[in-house]
Amino acid sequence: MSRVYISIGTNIERYRHVTVALDALAGWFGDLTISPVYESESVGFEGSDFLNLVVGIDTGLSVGELSRRFKQLEADNGRTRSAPKFSPRTLDLDILTYDDSVGVVDGVELPRAEILKNAFVLRPLADIAGAEMHPACRQPYQQLWQDYQRDQKLWPVDFSWQGRQISRAVG
Repeated sequence: MSRVYISIGTNIERYRHVTVALDALAGWFGDLTISPVYESESVGFEGSDFLNLVVGIDTGLSVGELSRRFKQLEADNGRTRSAPKFSPRTLDLDILTYDDSVGVVDGVELPRAEILKNAFVLRPLADIAGAEMHPACRQPYQQLWQDYQRDQKLWPVDFSWQGRQISRAVG
């Protein structure tokens, strides 16, 4: 079994789409390790705020099979591949890491570059895998988050799933 971390993001019908993604992942993989859910401003375009989180799974599926499943789930929820890269999203699932894989695996770049670039990926990953090492730079995610220098704002939101409080807003 391989340990995989997946980012989930949406800024269209946000709470519904996060729930759809979590339901699908739980149905496919069973127990999930789920970060708090964060709200963040759009990056790269003017748009409504996103909800973002990271989920950890254990799977025997290949990177390619995971990617195909995630693309189908996105398509089933209205995601169109013809839209510009920086645009509103119903649902976006990305494989962040697959064990300690580094390089292109089944057409997927691992680890995903957004881990080091975007607070909305690094912070939730550090929340659930803080002591684990980034496969390429070999630093713990918690240390990478502490050293993060970019000005990207994000904040936890109230979110419940299957009767469980996943995260709470601060305040």
